[in-house]
Amino acid sequence: MKMAILTRDGTLYSCKRLRDAAEERGHQVQMIDPLSCYMNINSDSAAVHYRGEPLGHFDAVIPRIGTATTFYGTAVLRQFEMLGSYPLNESVAITRARDKLRSLQLLAREGIDMPITGFASSPDDTQDVIAMVGGAPLVVKLVEGTQGIGVVLAETRQAAESVIDAFRGLNAHILVQEFIKEAQGRDIRCLVIGNEVVASIEREAKEGDFRSNLHRGGKAHAVTITDKEREIAVKAASTLGLEIAGVDILRANRGPLVMEVNASPGLEGIEGTTGLDIASMMIHWVEAHACPGYRLKTGG
Repeated sequence: MKMAILTRDGTLYSCKRLRDAAEERGHQVQMIDPLSCYMNINSDSAAVHYRGEPLGHFDAVIPRIGTATTFYGTAVLRQFEMLGSYPLNESVAITRARDKLRSLQLLAREGIDMPITGFASSPDDTQDVIAMVGGAPLVVKLVEGTQGIGVVLAETRQAAESVIDAFRGLNAHILVQEFIKEAQGRDIRCLVIGNEVVASIEREAKEGDFRSNLHRGGKAHAVTITDKEREIAVKAASTLGLEIAGVDILRANRGPLVMEVNASPGLEGIEGTTGLDIASMMIHWVEAHACPGYRLKTGG
């Protein structure tokens, strides 16, 4: 099979692992920077061009699109979808997941538990929004933030008002969210492929921080999750239409709460912690869905 990996940086761990896993299975793989693509959007001659040359057909496209390039990256992915390439996560599912507000609304509609979350535009509503999520301490999040960037813990009502006003002064869209104290700076990352959680780790924030992201110095270890946590992770990914997802769960006194669903989960932390070959699992999924007869023909 011929595969493309859409990425701005092919040297990243996840991209290299996916390329190596695919090539070990005998596939041709090309790393493609989506920002270097341009498109002919025409019913008769639709095409994707790359650095001056038209690209041929790809059986499958694996999107590793960063948040900063979501708009253009998903536009390129849509073009590949129009041309008949199988996407490992559809463009519409990625944009759905990247919009934190929309994704939380969709999860709530499906009855998936999450921290109480408020959203408002007018400064006149600040007091009510703070009360809505249970008061301080509370978490303020940028709707467009990622990897813990744009996430602030406000420990008092006055601090919460100051942070909210500061973000509003920058014309930033923010969510105000209940702080789950009993989680103690820990969360669980579940790696979902299809309808299965194939790996799970517990991440712990570094001392003095409440954000458990490994990119921010957090620690991780493999963890056994409950049937309820497994069920909620798979349902969250399915609700957003994602075939591959990193679902972040908080263990609260009232049960597991979905904090976020990541459409392009990194592999380094979870592979390094569990010792599992997640990249090969993803390639096997692509084989089964982009070309169902491939594994039968190769005996794989």
